[in-house]
Amino acid sequence: MITQVINVNEILEQALLFDFYGELLTEHQKEIYEQFVLEDLSLGEIAREAGISRQGVHDLVKRCSQTLKGYEEKLHLVEKFVAVKEKVKQIDQLLEEYEEEQKEELLGSIRRISDEIIEEL
Repeated sequence: MITQVINVNEILEQALLFDFYGELLTEHQKEIYEQFVLEDLSLGEIAREAGISRQGVHDLVKRCSQTLKGYEEKLHLVEKFVAVKEKVKQIDQLLEEYEEEQKEELLGSIRRISDEIIEEL
């Protein structure tokens, strides 16, 4: 079960990295990486379709993954996106609890979170 969670998190991370930085890959790299990560094709399926070896697909996917992670290490766009998304969830939660809390306390919390979002950007 833990392996499945790790795999799901890894796939989600790879998909986010591809969403943010995929356009920086070559067309060939994008096509292969997208088939592996987003379309969930096997290395063998991709190799047959692309006319290259299974090992060649594996190496290309690994290089692409390292390249995308390198972009994230330098630019932190995915990290910022995830942080902002979490803060927006907090705002939504506060708004759902609106009737249960005092107005001033709620407004102060929303202002604090919105300030944090602005700092993230």
